[in-house]
Amino acid sequence: MRPRDLMLAVAVAAAWGCNFVAIEVGLDRMPPLLFGALRFGLAALPAVLFVGRPRTPWRWVLGIGLVLGVVKFSLLFGGMAAGLPAGLSSLLLQSQAVFTTVFAVGLLGERPAARQWAGLGVAVLGVLLVASRLGADRPVEGFLLVLAAAVAWGLSNIMMRRAAPPDMLRFMVWVSAVATLPLLGLSLLVEGPARVGEAVAALDGAGLGALAYIAWISTLAGFAGWGLLIRRYGAATVAPFSMLVPFFGMGSAALVLHEPLGAPDLVAGALVVGGVLLSAAGAGTRHTSQEPDQSVTPAGCRVVSTA
Repeated sequence: MRPRDLMLAVAVAAAWGCNFVAIEVGLDRMPPLLFGALRFGLAALPAVLFVGRPRTPWRWVLGIGLVLGVVKFSLLFGGMAAGLPAGLSSLLLQSQAVFTTVFAVGLLGERPAARQWAGLGVAVLGVLLVASRLGADRPVEGFLLVLAAAVAWGLSNIMMRRAAPPDMLRFMVWVSAVATLPLLGLSLLVEGPARVGEAVAALDGAGLGALAYIAWISTLAGFAGWGLLIRRYGAATVAPFSMLVPFFGMGSAALVLHEPLGAPDLVAGALVVGGVLLSAAGAGTRHTSQEPDQSVTPAGCRVVSTA
């Protein structure tokens, strides 16, 4: 990989890791469902007017928009709003690799190699270490919601595998457009028009900055850069860089939000990231189908996904 492309890969991982700090800032000012609706609305408009129609069947655009955009991010934002720290959320979300593999076995007929299962077992130990330290500052509710977000992400990975979008930026713009109205409707229904109106009226510079960062830097610029690298080098080369996300997430949360980062957190991070990388190194997955490989995640499953 050329030095400038290496720098781009690290920059994308950094943008996605720091994204969790921006989420925390946004959730301090907005309820989670409204925050999600505004985030996807900004990512979709006005870009959807210029990128052209998606070059992927509409059933996948709609399905992934609902599972990834509505379900996953509602659960993630809800878990962080419930009190799970941003740094730990960035780490726990990487357990999607485990769920991606389980769904790949059950739904795609993939047969991961023994080394992949061993790596994912190590990652599970990291998640269990995080779970063992739940308490007042790390509520069980937040942990379970973010873990459920990882499950939804794993399912969306499988859908992405089948959809195989040729242009990730265009695809994500349309996914964002699909997610916007359901999230806004849920916000009005669950959080209430009064709370929504108050939050919108009280939006300050920090809240707008958080929305702009998540919509334009993390989503649009991040996916554009990631897609460019995938086309240039292939997913097997690029995907492991996503394992830098929790390091940037935990580091930025410690620096900016002053979240405590103890030795057990570092051990948990090493287990999760190391386990997923071990699984990726053994990604000699065999298929019962004859579909061509489109891409590979750090879990070794043939999909493209990000944090």
